[in-house]
Amino acid sequence: MQAVTILGSTGSIGVSTLDVLARHPERFEVHALTAHTRVDALLAQCKQFLPRVAVVATAEAARQLRDGLRAAGLQTEVRHGPDALCEAAAAPQCDVVMAAIVGAAGLASTLAAAHAGKKILLANKEALVMAGRLLMDAVAASGACLLPIDSEHNAIFQCLPRDFERGLDRQGIAKVLLTASGGPFLERPVETLNQVTPEQAVAHPKWVMGRKISVDSATMMNKGLEVIEAHWLFGAPADRIEVLIHPQSVIHSMVSYVDGSVLAQLGNPDMRTPIAHALAHPERLASGVAQLDLTQIGPLSFAKPDLQRFPCLRLAYDALRAGGSAAATLNAANEVAVEAFLKGEIGFRMIDQVIEKVMNRLPVVPVTGIDMLFEQDRQARAVAVEYLRQ
Repeated sequence: MQAVTILGSTGSIGVSTLDVLARHPERFEVHALTAHTRVDALLAQCKQFLPRVAVVATAEAARQLRDGLRAAGLQTEVRHGPDALCEAAAAPQCDVVMAAIVGAAGLASTLAAAHAGKKILLANKEALVMAGRLLMDAVAASGACLLPIDSEHNAIFQCLPRDFERGLDRQGIAKVLLTASGGPFLERPVETLNQVTPEQAVAHPKWVMGRKISVDSATMMNKGLEVIEAHWLFGAPADRIEVLIHPQSVIHSMVSYVDGSVLAQLGNPDMRTPIAHALAHPERLASGVAQLDLTQIGPLSFAKPDLQRFPCLRLAYDALRAGGSAAATLNAANEVAVEAFLKGEIGFRMIDQVIEKVMNRLPVVPVTGIDMLFEQDRQARAVAVEYLRQ
């Protein structure tokens, strides 16, 4: 029996994880569930899965959750704040941590799980984007197991040899190929993109995701962050990570080998597949996802991304090549710009403009620790807000 902590249990990844866990009660139990302030949703999850611990962001949310749990006759311990998140991730009673908190807010708890030697199911892109070297060093030092949950990185992981950590060249790997749906505006005239509304941007044609991630998919920043993530996960330099537009979202990613072979992982677009794969690794278990019917999927198409349509992808490659703090700056500026767009404060095409201005303004410095990263994140957010106010 493995005890699982889900950081961000009320989000789409958290909900999908609980769905998979519920199918295998003989193998998994829930140690802790965490949410920001969605008390009602978290309370319902606590009633179903009976975690030992529940964590929320604020004292008021904790009070509301305690009242609800008391009324239901449940003994779940309720805690709140960033320190409580880290403690839930590192708790000795926990075996597996699903790191699914969106954005920089998920960094500290993911690092805590790594330092504690946990099996980490990584759905939080920003932990690797901001602190790739720190996280990978923590995993290596503690003996933690880091498994990717993003469908693309999970697909690459499945297509790589078991000992890929020995290096791409020694394993005969030419490059990794990240597929991208292209989002909802793949065919829309570029000159009309600034008229895009938040409601249009979050209406992804293939995947059900949170609002921020959906906007990142529409700008392809999501894919840019995945490029940086792939660099750290698989030891691949920027020129050996290629992005391909694949609107059907059937092939989730591929690995190209020097002998001309290309291995691909296919499946229906459902996050329960990579979640189940990582939970059971190196075994397999049922995820609840329907089997892919190859006779029904129709033609599959691929194209190179247009960087004029998707400048955020170019900016992510720039950040990866720059190294140091550049990726943390990119991520922070993007989070501020996307939030402003979702609030209707800026147009869609201003997202990449804000990011580029912030990256040009702040110097790239070496990453020396988490405190330095948070300071870089703070500075980037302040500069982004400054540009938004102009």
